[in-house]
Amino acid sequence: MRITNKQIEAQIDHLNKLTGSPETPWARVDGRNTANVGNYHLSGAYGGVCVHRMENTGGGVSTPISYGHVPKRELYEKLVSFIAGIETGKQLA
Repeated sequence: MRITNKQIEAQIDHLNKLTGSPETPWARVDGRNTANVGNYHLSGAYGGVCVHRMENTGGGVSTPISYGHVPKRELYEKLVSFIAGIETGKQLA
């Protein structure tokens, strides 16, 4: 089965809901674009994909799931595991 951006983005939407993070990476505030800190979103470059997390209002990001851009299947599998870990942590808390 081929992994698509749509499948990855559905998992990222679930991750944002699960963590109480903003749904979109950017918001318009006082006529300016401001990054929604905490938002997880998909990045694509170099033929691969990566999950970025907004870290500051200027748009700085971290890559909490993989280092750099990787094939879609690899990211999807890591993303599903990342989400499962968060869900398990919430159940144990």
